[in-house]
Amino acid sequence: MSVWYVYIMANKPKGVIYIGVTDNIEERVKEHKLKLYPNSFTARYNCNKLVYFEEILKAVQANERERQMKKWKRNWKTKLIEDMNPSWMDLSMNWNFNTNKFRHEKR
Repeated sequence: MSVWYVYIMANKPKGVIYIGVTDNIEERVKEHKLKLYPNSFTARYNCNKLVYFEEILKAVQANERERQMKKWKRNWKTKLIEDMNPSWMDLSMNWNFNTNKFRHEKR
């Protein structure tokens, strides 16, 4: 059984935010940080800090939650982030990304 994640990336506290869904949060966050897709929203606005995530057991529910959150007003999203992460700290800060290997694999 795989776990799905709905997550929020930001460029700074109370700055630009991006909401996404994935079944591999570590790889997906790494892609955002490395700007693997240079024309993507997160690359253009430098959204490279994981500030919120939640685990969901089914893909359908995760996709539904992502769509729901994207429709929310900005202050609701901010409250959600600050309830879990009041300082908007990068939750992936201590993750061990092997970025050299990753860049080589994706070329």
